[in-house]
Amino acid sequence: MTKQTITVIPGDGIGPSIIDACIKVLDKAGCNFDYEFADAGLAALEKHGELVPAETIRLIEKNKIALKGPLTTPVGDGFTSINVTLRKQFKLYANLRPVISFKGTRARYENIDILTIRENTEGMYSGAGQTISEDGDYAEARSVVTREGCKRIIEFAFETARKEGRKKVTAIHKANILKTTSGLFLKVFREIAGNYPDIEATEMIVDNCCMQLVMNPEQFDVIVTTNLFGDIVSDLCAGLVGGLGMAPGANIGEDCAIFEAVHGSAPDIAGKNLANPSSVILAAIQMLEYLGMNEQATNIRNAIKDVIESGDRTTRDLGGNFGTTDFTDALLERL
Repeated sequence: MTKQTITVIPGDGIGPSIIDACIKVLDKAGCNFDYEFADAGLAALEKHGELVPAETIRLIEKNKIALKGPLTTPVGDGFTSINVTLRKQFKLYANLRPVISFKGTRARYENIDILTIRENTEGMYSGAGQTISEDGDYAEARSVVTREGCKRIIEFAFETARKEGRKKVTAIHKANILKTTSGLFLKVFREIAGNYPDIEATEMIVDNCCMQLVMNPEQFDVIVTTNLFGDIVSDLCAGLVGGLGMAPGANIGEDCAIFEAVHGSAPDIAGKNLANPSSVILAAIQMLEYLGMNEQATNIRNAIKDVIESGDRTTRDLGGNFGTTDFTDALLERL
């Protein structure tokens, strides 16, 4: 059997330390991967003079699977979001962000299991058509949504729900105001929902969705939505289970996938051995499931669950007083 090679992008700030923890966990779980390391973000800008070097693109293209730490895009004109660049480059049209309650976290709820599936390449978040007048008084951006893009992500959401044994898919939109873009998304959702009679299909305006997620999140199962709404709603969902430190993300395309920690690079705690590596380890679990390595995925998830629930060497955001390496050691012992 051919060994799977993973392109690893350590990233910026706390990225290298949490990626190192993740690799130790993957190796201990018997995943038997080979790793090829690549640069992106500020680390790449300092070393190579560009945020996403051609060699990084080549390695992702070659291996088809990448594991990525948080990246920093410099603020200012001339710098395009690195994540948006990678999603467009590899046509990673589906963004999956699951949130699950773990006992022992500082979460407000105990029984959350929500999967947000976000269209990843179109809409306002894609940054299309951004202009500003010479005097700086008028700014404009375009939101482009296509029937094909809507169809692809909505079918992906229903197929994922069916595959995972989930019972309900909710379309989040703003079609009452955004009659064209959100209207098209909702229209396609209604058309496709009829092909999945075994799955309940519901729809909700995005502002009501945000309120309902705070008041009664248990009603949600799978959420499918457009790019910008998905970015916002998925972070709200992370807040239900203890924050972005417990929220992974997967970017899926036709033949390529990038798995990532969805939080920022946290430069204020970089190099201090304080970061919680759970987000990127949970993203690695998504990667294992994508590769059909379900036994290893389950073992790692159970280890995380046991460490957090027991409070054994947990990091500060989880209520403990320990660091990245301590938390990682506790996981390794259980594996």
